[in-house]
Amino acid sequence: MKVLLDTCVSAEARAAPLAAGHDVVWAGDWDEDPGDEAILALARKEGHVPVTLDKDFGELVALRGASHYGILRLVNFRAKQQATASLQILAGHGGDLAAGAIITAEPGKLRIRRIGGPPE
Repeated sequence: MKVLLDTCVSAEARAAPLAAGHDVVWAGDWDEDPGDEAILALARKEGHVPVTLDKDFGELVALRGASHYGILRLVNFRAKQQATASLQILAGHGGDLAAGAIITAEPGKLRIRRIGGPPE
């Protein structure tokens, strides 16, 4: 699966998904943060699932109807837990994400919402 980690996600979060064979890009490697709308548009264009800590991507989809390839939002995970949490969700719910689900994950809790979805 292709994954785009938002700048707010720890750089350490890319190691486990990379090792598992996922294509991982971290926005923190870019010269500047282009903003959430541009990151979501790039993720959509390149077929990446954005992984973020904030609500902005989900709001862009819910309020503006932006198409996407799924969104994973991590809530209350420490930086060292983000890689493991991401990898577990990608492994267990990759099909949901590929179908355009917005997944909000907290320790011990998972919410899957289907809003919008992949571009036609």
